[in-house]
Amino acid sequence: MTSSELLRIAVPNKGSLSEPASQMLREAGYRQRSDSKELVLADPENGVEFFYLRPRDIAIYVGSGRLDLGITGEDLLLDSGAEASVVLKLGFGGSTFRFAALSGTISSVAELAGKRIASAYPGLLERYLAGHGVQASVIKLDGAVETAVRLGVADAIADVVETGTTLRNAGLEIFGEPLLHSEAALIRQAGTASDPAVEQLIRRLQGVLIARQYVLMDYDVSDALLEAAVAVTPGFESPTVSPLRTAGWSAVRSMVPRKDTNRIMDELWDIGARAILVTDIHACRL
Repeated sequence: MTSSELLRIAVPNKGSLSEPASQMLREAGYRQRSDSKELVLADPENGVEFFYLRPRDIAIYVGSGRLDLGITGEDLLLDSGAEASVVLKLGFGGSTFRFAALSGTISSVAELAGKRIASAYPGLLERYLAGHGVQASVIKLDGAVETAVRLGVADAIADVVETGTTLRNAGLEIFGEPLLHSEAALIRQAGTASDPAVEQLIRRLQGVLIARQYVLMDYDVSDALLEAAVAVTPGFESPTVSPLRTAGWSAVRSMVPRKDTNRIMDELWDIGARAILVTDIHACRL
């Protein structure tokens, strides 16, 4: 397979999305670089080629059609204004965007009219304001923006908020509803026709997502208690039930949500199930 036939995928080179994105691709069976200085990596066995780029630039490359797919934040995609769309949310890199101002000065989005708002995501902010009919001055700042109000550069800020501690330390108070809840996503140029190679990559990544969220649970239970037990572990379609050598007993295997593992084990034990085992799922297709 020649380089021109490989599916071209952009991966974050640095930042909080970089390692989780590479790890997810590894779990999906793709080669990933061993040296952070390596900016292009071909994986001909899987029909792909990876380009390691600045997260902010990925949406531009994908939206222009120069690259087929990319992994970046939904926030960066919206901020770029690129002609690309989300095809799969990836479950990491979560963030929330909020407005903040000095306590008691601004309490609603409507009160931002005519004000100066600082943000490292001006495109995202401008679209939000336009969608809410608010005219305000958007001031682009790189990096931390929480000092902009105290230094008199802005009347309010729009920024990523986790716990809110940094904003409170700067004397700021959150107001209004979140502008956006964002996470890492696989993106593609808008309006692109279906491609089997792309669908295969999506299925692999979906398999990783499911494998991270579920575990396999095996247990033995008497046939008299079987219906009660499988009601606790219904699985995706139906659990696998096999007769044991001991008459009147069955072995059950089912996928259960990882976060509920111990609660489900307790319920099964109380019902009368025994030999309850839990196994990680490394990959799947459902």
